[in-house]
Amino acid sequence: MEKVLVSSCLLGSPVRYDGQSQNLLHPGLESLKQQKRLVSFCPEVAGGLPIPRPPAEIKEDRVLTKDAEDVTAEFIAGAEQALKICQKHKIRFALLKESSPSCGRNTIYDGSHTGHKVIGMGLTARLLQSNNIEVFSEEQLPALFAALAEN
Repeated sequence: MEKVLVSSCLLGSPVRYDGQSQNLLHPGLESLKQQKRLVSFCPEVAGGLPIPRPPAEIKEDRVLTKDAEDVTAEFIAGAEQALKICQKHKIRFALLKESSPSCGRNTIYDGSHTGHKVIGMGLTARLLQSNNIEVFSEEQLPALFAALAEN
C-alpha cells in the first residue's frame, strides 16, 4: 500500500511557527490514516526549530525570520530528513502545507513579512519534487487521491 508523507500540522499537531495546527478534516485522509498509510512529518521541527518560533520567509534563497535571523540551515536539514524518510518508506507522494517556507507547493510568502504571496515552492517541497516525489498541497486533495488511485 502506497504511503503519503503529510505535514504534521495538517494532521492536527500544534507544530506551526505560532504553536498552532491547521487540522485538515477530510474523509479520504481519515481513511488513509486508518489504513496506516500516512507518515506525519514537520521539517521545521525536524530541522531543530522550536515551537513556537518566529515566522520565517524565503528571501533570495535564504530563509529569514522577521528579525532577519538566518534559519536556512535548519530548513535545509528538515528538508533532507523529509527526503530520507520518503526514501526509507518508498514514499512517492507528499501532502504539504501551502505557503510554508518549507512545505509550500504553489505559493510562498515573498520574504517581506507583509503577508504578500508569490508563486514558488518551499525548501522541502522543492527537494522532494526534484527527487521524483509528487507534492500536493491541501488545496489539491482531489489530485492527490486521483494519483493514489492510479497506483
